[in-house]
Amino acid sequence: MKKTYDYVIVGGGSAGCVLGNRLSADKSSSVLVLEAGRSDYPWDLFIQMPAALMFPSGNRFYDWLYASDPEPYMNGRHVAHARGKVLGGSSSINGMIYQRGNPMDYERWGAAPGMETWDYAHCLPYFKRLETAHGADPSDEYRGHHGPLKLKRGPATNPLFQAFFDAAVEAGYSRTPDVNGYRQEGFGPFDSHVHNGRRVSASRAYLRPAMRRKNLTVETRAFVTNINFDGTRANSVTYQKNGKTYHVNAGEVILSGGAFNTPQLLQLSGVGDADHLHSLGIKPIVDLPGVGKNLEDHLEVYIQHACPQPVSEMPSLNKAKMPWIGLQWLLGRTGPAASNHFEGGGFVRSNENVEYPNLMFHFLPLAVRYDGQKADAKHGFQVHVGPMYSNSRGSLKIRSRDPFQHPSIVFNYLSTEEDRREWIEAVRVSREILSQPALAPYNSGEISPGPSVQTDEEILEWVANDAETALHPSCTAKMGPDSDPMSVVDPLTMKVHGLDNVRVVDASAMPHTTNGNIHAPVLMLAEKAADIIRGQKPMKPEYMDYYRHSVHPVDAGTVVG
Repeated sequence: MKKTYDYVIVGGGSAGCVLGNRLSADKSSSVLVLEAGRSDYPWDLFIQMPAALMFPSGNRFYDWLYASDPEPYMNGRHVAHARGKVLGGSSSINGMIYQRGNPMDYERWGAAPGMETWDYAHCLPYFKRLETAHGADPSDEYRGHHGPLKLKRGPATNPLFQAFFDAAVEAGYSRTPDVNGYRQEGFGPFDSHVHNGRRVSASRAYLRPAMRRKNLTVETRAFVTNINFDGTRANSVTYQKNGKTYHVNAGEVILSGGAFNTPQLLQLSGVGDADHLHSLGIKPIVDLPGVGKNLEDHLEVYIQHACPQPVSEMPSLNKAKMPWIGLQWLLGRTGPAASNHFEGGGFVRSNENVEYPNLMFHFLPLAVRYDGQKADAKHGFQVHVGPMYSNSRGSLKIRSRDPFQHPSIVFNYLSTEEDRREWIEAVRVSREILSQPALAPYNSGEISPGPSVQTDEEILEWVANDAETALHPSCTAKMGPDSDPMSVVDPLTMKVHGLDNVRVVDASAMPHTTNGNIHAPVLMLAEKAADIIRGQKPMKPEYMDYYRHSVHPVDAGTVVG
């Protein structure tokens, strides 16, 4: 392997895969991607088979096994956080749900000082560049049709999906043909990064097609332990592989390790809150107190119901049937294993004072937790629900100088009055929808949380004891001008404030989390950042209308949110 590269990308997850492809498109640049996990082998069924998504989480071969410190507002629980320990990062083990977020998320981004080029009009063309949206009309100008990430719509043909959509309408909510198009608000089929019955991770979509290039090198099982500086200029990184230590020189260092690893590596390397670094014996390179702060995430619960009719996908969880189901997938990429089963859901406002949807629903035609724990029912279904832009904030900080020790992580879920109120609304809105006549033929009673949970206090106690992360950590090295003491990354260059040649491109750079699963926004951010890093002319902004409940439609270019 070479000793010097123009770009050293730390992390082969979603953002790192995009950057590895786009930066190596310039044949005059040498690019190294360092991924601490192992390769995403094409024969690994737990990665490639969509319905196998419950197996990698919690498995030390696929998952870094992060967990929060005792959460102070959740009865001291440690909340487990799965992060992908494999090329492709969490896109190789996640639920494969593709959601851009609401256009008003990006209007919120763009409204902040210095963030004008991150509004919806400037982000939309990058979403379109990354997508091949199968299921969208080829003439749909909101969607991309020639990008590397191939998407499947729905199909949500199980009768439980249709009953759920009908129940939402009966409860007073709307249908929408595409939550990633003109109108997010409402219920309908979801997009997933599944193509021909197989997971499309960021590695499969972006990195592997580029790995034939001579100027791109990808190293797996390469754990970066430090960024080395000459003053404020990074000159190399240190990593360990197979028990040996290596140093590689870098023209630029790009951190794409995600919302946990990126701030951890910055702090280990002397970039962060100076007082905290001094307390651990680390000499500060730059005093940036925002590193590791502003931690955001989505929390969710499962509301499960038993079903009296044999129409759910629960039988596919029967171990005796799994060999046949696996054979169907191996021979033809068909059957229950060819779907992630998150084929539909919706977005709603929990009250009329909310400007745009603050609740997300994933509907599943079976009742099972991420860890594979089944509900006690022959047939059943469930919704995953939770607030999308909670104002609870957490933090991450290293515990020691040991790069292999997981950092201290506290999310402070349920810590604000607004957060708690939205949780009560989330459960009540869910129950309102699930109790409608359209679902009555398929509903033989609530399993979880169950009829004993009714009052506001009982709902909050159940959430505190039962909720799990939706696995969307973000914002721990947020973009913003250097006049903001909590910002870490310059939005015009993606460079870390105060450093000459270190950039951050991953979910940690998001200034606020988006409304929905965050894989798609991370890919968009990396696509846009690749043009910034290469000095390419940015894609022309597209000022298109989008749905807003109080004004129909929003005037193109209007800043809202």
